[in-house]
Amino acid sequence: MDTAPPLPHDAWSAWHPRELADRLAGVPQPWCVVGGWALDLWHGVETRPHEDLEFTILRADFPAFRAVLPDLRLHAADDGKVWPLAENETPPAGVAQVWCADVAARCWRVDMMLEDGTPETWVYKRDPSIRRPRGEMVRLTEEGIAYLAPEAVLLFKAKHRRDKDEADFSRALPKLNEAERRWLRACIARAFPGHAWLDALPVTRP
Repeated sequence: MDTAPPLPHDAWSAWHPRELADRLAGVPQPWCVVGGWALDLWHGVETRPHEDLEFTILRADFPAFRAVLPDLRLHAADDGKVWPLAENETPPAGVAQVWCADVAARCWRVDMMLEDGTPETWVYKRDPSIRRPRGEMVRLTEEGIAYLAPEAVLLFKAKHRRDKDEADFSRALPKLNEAERRWLRACIARAFPGHAWLDALPVTRP
């Protein structure tokens, strides 16, 4: 039985996305880096420090990813609470985050996000009517690291608008092409009517 005391919520020493990709090499199920690191993989440079690393998988594929991360202790995370999952336990319905603890190093290494799309279709969890073919929403770096498209990352960031989200949006905006801007504007207008970022994403002709 694991008798180690619980890890503090801020005990993060996250992997680099390259480490995650190495550990997931050979897994056939879809996954991709999300959050701020996904934007930096798109930029091709680390633009700011990252306190954590997030990646997303399909909820149904959780056992497959757990099997390739045997040295990590998995914890469900929801509403500010974090609790360990038993050896063969799956996260409860409605829980979309699994924090992965490196028991030996006494730190969190990665945040596994559970999504309800399909291998073919990416679905925005806050509004399932927003969906696109997964092949359009997941990209690869030259090293083969999968990451979520920048317009989708920014759609997630639009909800909270923390300082880092505002900085990420300002940094990404000049690099977005017209199609990416149009999609992001339409989705923000649907999910967050009146959002301040809409002024920076003017309507243009297709």
